[in-house]
Amino acid sequence: MAKGKGGRPSKFDPRMIEEARKLAAFGATDEEMAAFWGIGISTLDNWKRDKPEFLGALKAGKEISDSAVERSLYQRALGYSHPAVKILQYEGQPIEVPYTEHYPPDATSMIFWLKNRRPDRWRDKTEVEVKDGDLAARLERAYQRRKPKA
Repeated sequence: MAKGKGGRPSKFDPRMIEEARKLAAFGATDEEMAAFWGIGISTLDNWKRDKPEFLGALKAGKEISDSAVERSLYQRALGYSHPAVKILQYEGQPIEVPYTEHYPPDATSMIFWLKNRRPDRWRDKTEVEVKDGDLAARLERAYQRRKPKA
């Protein structure tokens, strides 16, 4: 008689694959998804490792939410406008007044975007290449020249 795997039966249900995609698309973290299903993070990690279709659904959902945030950051960096409605009151009656809401470009969003998308040109750290292999000796000689004589 063959022995089966020990331990408790898995809570995994194939319907969770689509749930995982939707939860990830709405921005749920691994901790939030584990809590939603009533499982531990280690169980979620095991499912990601053992069930490629589950992992694929998570990645697809995260791509959706990440892309939405990326688009929003891009729009915020450049500035954008959208139609809006202001509700006012005239002679006791509400009236809707359409207008265009404008959000100016945001420098912080620009900096964040450029540092992440163009780090070769927009990083804070600059590197200086020293071609002289005897730099330490030159610095020591300069120090000795400037040192007060006793």
